Amino acid sequence: MDSESLFDLIVIGTGSAASAAAHECRSKGWSVAIIDSLPFGGTCALRGCDPKKVLVEAAKIIDSNQRHQNKGISSSQEINIKWSDLIRFKRTFTEPFPENRENGYIKAGINVFHGHAKFIGRNNIQVEENNNKNTTVLNSKYILIATGSKPMNLNILGSENIITSDDFLEFSEDRLPDRIVFVGGGYISFEFAHIAARAGVKKITILHRGKQPLEHFDPDLVNQLIQRSRDVGINVQLGRTVKKIEKLSNGKLLVVHSSRNVSDTSTTNTEEKMVSNEQIEEADLVVHGAGRIPNIEGLNLISGNIEHTDGRGIKVNEYLQSVSNPSVYAAGDVADSGGLPLTPVASYEGGIVANNLINGNTLKSNYAGLPSVVFTIPTLTAVGMQEKEAKQRGLEFRTKYEKTDSWASSKRVGETCSGFKVLIEKDTDRILGAHILGPHAEEIINIFSLAIRLGLSAKDLKDPILYAYPTNSSDVVYML
Repeated sequence: MDSESLFDLIVIGTGSAASAAAHECRSKGWSVAIIDSLPFGGTCALRGCDPKKVLVEAAKIIDSNQRHQNKGISSSQEINIKWSDLIRFKRTFTEPFPENRENGYIKAGINVFHGHAKFIGRNNIQVEENNNKNTTVLNSKYILIATGSKPMNLNILGSENIITSDDFLEFSEDRLPDRIVFVGGGYISFEFAHIAARAGVKKITILHRGKQPLEHFDPDLVNQLIQRSRDVGINVQLGRTVKKIEKLSNGKLLVVHSSRNVSDTSTTNTEEKMVSNEQIEEADLVVHGAGRIPNIEGLNLISGNIEHTDGRGIKVNEYLQSVSNPSVYAAGDVADSGGLPLTPVASYEGGIVANNLINGNTLKSNYAGLPSVVFTIPTLTAVGMQEKEAKQRGLEFRTKYEKTDSWASSKRVGETCSGFKVLIEKDTDRILGAHILGPHAEEIINIFSLAIRLGLSAKDLKDPILYAYPTNSSDVVYML
């Protein structure tokens, strides 16, 4: 059965960007439809940052207990994580969310559709409804694509034996398996590896093909975190490319990985002989942590005349409008906007799209002061420029870099891995970048984010402000 409807706005996706735009446009009297083939809520609420943070908090309790041993804390019984109970607790956050979000749409007067959306024209969407063969054709003056991202294709032989972060967050056995390998050295691998280490996993390996993991973060602080990771039992291997994952008859997995090294040659100065250093890692579980790509597969963007690339997403202008189809906007991870694939960016871009739909293209995106966080233990954060970028721009700046494990804020919680790096422009005294590793770094970085976004100087963060003491935030004055 086919039916057809006309709207002012069709939104594809139900995450942060989609919801922000849908509700704002509806509040102005627009007729709005919203579509998702997955449970309503998007990645962050259901399969990403929010449920992940539940696991991180449990892991932090284990880590804190270990750090406080012989510092006035003793336990007659070992504290540990029962994984199935932790996942059950996590589900108290995720399971009610889709229904609550859908009810919110319905209460606001937004028309909801459960199914797969694809373009059949520049302003036309066909929805193939879930669980039946019915299709609905929707026509709209404007369309917002906010479908987020998905794990990238690894192109590895035996990749069907790799689970995604979604699967890891739903693993519901009483305990995690003894041997876990993470493919890739990004946010997902480091965060989940740190959780697994505190959950009692005996052997944890991260295989990263590049020389430096977590490339969006300061390399000196990343190196500190790598050492901390190794200290808690995470085997971080760099320069390793996974070639194959073989599943044995007993269910165990063999991960074949190698590096490419240049050996000495006595033939000519220009010839290089490449030798392969192949190794095999045994695992019970292999997790995809090698990055994500815009989720555009199946949208049939060609029919909508929407320019895009598989790796970077939908091409948009400074107003987040499609460069090839002015009826279409894109926001969040699916848009090639210049913003990082982070939840605050998605919400922010959803608001920008709503403004530009309602008022015309009057608001441009501005990503100054956008903080990033890796929720390892301890937390690694960044905002603004790294030293390399500041030098490439020809800026004159001073750098203050220090390990802070001897500071009271680290010592009182038994943290031996902490540090910071702050970049300050010489002539203007404005803060160019801030990078923090340690307890509550995810909160402290917001102060620097505010300073960068508002153009505050280092002096502005010191002289007129009275910080509560002793707090981690009060350390800011010593970082400047």
